Amino acid sequence: MVGDVAESARSEVRVFGNESVRGLGVYFGSLVHDSARGDALTLARHQSFIASRLLGGLLALCVFPIYLVVGGKPSFLDAAAFLWLLSPIAIAVFLSRTGKFAAAHLVSAANFAGLVAYCAWLTGGLGSGLIPWMVVVPLEAALATDRRIVGWAAAAAGLGLAVLAILGVVGLVPPPHALPLSPQEFALFGAASATAYAAGLAVMVQLVHKQSETAVRAGEERYRLLAQNANDMITRHDDKGRVVFASPAAQQLLGEPTKKALGDGLFEHVHVADRPAYLTALSRCQADNEAIAVEFRVRRTGPDGAARYSWAEMRCRPMRPADGAKLDRPGIVAITRDITDRKAQEAELLRARDEAESANRSKTQFLASMSHELRTPLNAIIGFSEILNRELFGALGEARYRDYSRLIHESGEHLLNVVNDILDMSKIEAGKFKIVKEPFEVASLINSCCDIMRHTAEQKSLSLKVDIAPRIPELAADKRACKQMLLNMISNAIKFTEAGGWVRVSACAKGGNVVFTVADNGIGIADQDLPKLGSPFVQANSSYDRSHEGAGLGLSVVKGLARLHGGTLELASKLGEGTTATITLPLDSPLETIEAPLHAPAVSAA
Repeated sequence: MVGDVAESARSEVRVFGNESVRGLGVYFGSLVHDSARGDALTLARHQSFIASRLLGGLLALCVFPIYLVVGGKPSFLDAAAFLWLLSPIAIAVFLSRTGKFAAAHLVSAANFAGLVAYCAWLTGGLGSGLIPWMVVVPLEAALATDRRIVGWAAAAAGLGLAVLAILGVVGLVPPPHALPLSPQEFALFGAASATAYAAGLAVMVQLVHKQSETAVRAGEERYRLLAQNANDMITRHDDKGRVVFASPAAQQLLGEPTKKALGDGLFEHVHVADRPAYLTALSRCQADNEAIAVEFRVRRTGPDGAARYSWAEMRCRPMRPADGAKLDRPGIVAITRDITDRKAQEAELLRARDEAESANRSKTQFLASMSHELRTPLNAIIGFSEILNRELFGALGEARYRDYSRLIHESGEHLLNVVNDILDMSKIEAGKFKIVKEPFEVASLINSCCDIMRHTAEQKSLSLKVDIAPRIPELAADKRACKQMLLNMISNAIKFTEAGGWVRVSACAKGGNVVFTVADNGIGIADQDLPKLGSPFVQANSSYDRSHEGAGLGLSVVKGLARLHGGTLELASKLGEGTTATITLPLDSPLETIEAPLHAPAVSAA
């Protein structure tokens, strides 16, 4: 019974002790600067540095009341020594706030050497029992794992000893304080305490080393699990491109054991025609020190033993050491994945694109051919209907014949306009539309177009207004194409404006461009229809019973001609309030004959 109670008490003490230690560890860890939290080993070093300085300063603070009780009122020099013992707390705060580990170690080494020299000066100079503590200064600096800091710490300790020697020679060493120990006992105490402190440093070095090993093992375990469970093959190559490590995914990619990929095994599995690209990628990655991607075919052995080639993509990058360290054996890390399905999809997309382009070319050629075939009989229909309408060879007799001939003439002209638009659109899409640029006056072009359309506007009781800004420079463009664009836009504005409305044509120079604007207060265009306009055979109202004639080619022709000039066509409209069409053409276009497709191919680097 008593034994159970004692064991229970001991268990509670152990639990309490473990919880206390864990709580202190969490607290000291919370004082570490954010810049040191990314690496477990760095975090452990910062944490141990802060903890040792804080605990040392607090120990000195706890010993001071005992000294007061034993020795009474301290002298000024004694008080300065005790205040100096509290300085490690300030150094710990400095590291916690800045995260500068090397600077904190340098300050700590200099401060430690100065403190030991000062205390030794108070207790007899070079004959003081505290001189062995000078050995501890570079030993403590070794925790920084930086030879330069250890060197500076040794220099600080040597400087402290040199200063003590000089002060002893010139006789500036004060008489030793009265101590409860004899000089021999004090010397023994100094050596023993320095040895104990050095032993504590050794234990701390061991702890840091153990944490370092734990962090390295944890990192290796993470990378091992990653390599084993990744679907992509991960390989490491030496400076000659040979594989020194391959993840288990190599068996899935090659269909053979992973060891078959080691050495030159992966190279031998690459298709003969793709081996130069494979070697070039590894060589460029090593020489240029940059990431390189390459695609190649790799031989895979199937379950039936037959070898087949599948597409793979390898992304390789040079191995870069952390913190600017230098690798003994530089190499390359590569990740290779199977892209056979993606290549098949790309091939299918290319085939579909080729078929679509072929169908589009066939459509364009058909439209161009049909347009030419239709224009010949249409010209005859228009010509003979005009002869009948004018009665050039005699009266027709019946009045209805004249009406019929007029309707035939108007219908023929409308059909000819549609055929011409189709022919122009097919030429633009096929890149066969030639534009010849020459300088001309913008005002004369607008006035000419408005004179042509004024009779049509008056027939609908519309007001056709012209507003041309003064001092517009000459425009270098194809005058015939510009006239066709303006006539199409003015015709559309008149067509979709009710009687009593207005159409305004304006032009101005703005930002190195000439801006043509055709505005009206007609029926307008719905917001959902605006994005569709400008495509061939597309109209805002596409129903069979629409009240306005047209095939939906006018805007597409204008848009294509504007693009051939390096310009744009923009539409702004509100249903029931009117439409504004803006054609922007550059002024500084070179004077040349252009024959180019509407959409130029784009080439980009990978």
